[in-house]
Amino acid sequence: MVGKNQIKQIKSLHQKKNRWAEKAFIVEGHKTITTLLEHGLKLHWIGGTADHQHRFVTQEFQVLSPQQLKQVSAMTTPPGSLAVFAIPDTNSLPSQGWIVAIDEVQDPGNLGTIIRLCDWFGIADLVCSKGTVDAYNPKTVQASMGSLAKVRVHYTELSDWLSQIDLPIYGTMLDGQSIYELTWPKQGVLLLGNEANGISPDVIRLLHHQITIPATGHPAAESLNVAMATGLCLGALRHP
Repeated sequence: MVGKNQIKQIKSLHQKKNRWAEKAFIVEGHKTITTLLEHGLKLHWIGGTADHQHRFVTQEFQVLSPQQLKQVSAMTTPPGSLAVFAIPDTNSLPSQGWIVAIDEVQDPGNLGTIIRLCDWFGIADLVCSKGTVDAYNPKTVQASMGSLAKVRVHYTELSDWLSQIDLPIYGTMLDGQSIYELTWPKQGVLLLGNEANGISPDVIRLLHHQITIPATGHPAAESLNVAMATGLCLGALRHP
């Protein structure tokens, strides 16, 4: 049976400072855990209730009581299995191909969905401002549905990186050229901003192209969710 100290250590990974100090994060549920294992992420620990042990026959599975699982789980209803993985090393920032960048996105569900969209549309790298929510937040991990294994997530000072990169930068704005009228290049940066405030002023000045998703509703909604906007832009540039 798992001891109190190990329970305490796993539970500590709910906090960002502890995740980055330990370079480790929590993943819950058989499907997501299996996806990360299949793509080679380093496993530190795996466990769950006894009725889930048979699903992980190739790993050293530690049995938790339902009460212990509830202690370490970030979910209201724990899915039965939980693992701790190493945070991948992504120190080298991308410089070619299509790259998605996000500026101060705060909602973990939005970030998780954006990671999943990058995976769907074949975007290998997602670059986040330092103020963007943590990609290894349990809610982000849950929303990404295993795509964290296939998309490299980087955190950096966004304006510094953008000012040095030799790629065209396309930023979503309320006023800009329609994404459906653009001739998209073979590579570039697609930049999206904060849910409430959009792209920050110091980053706007670095844009080469201001783009928009045209509204056709009468009257149209005030704005689009940032994850939804990411999906529409990626659909347009991948399938012009």
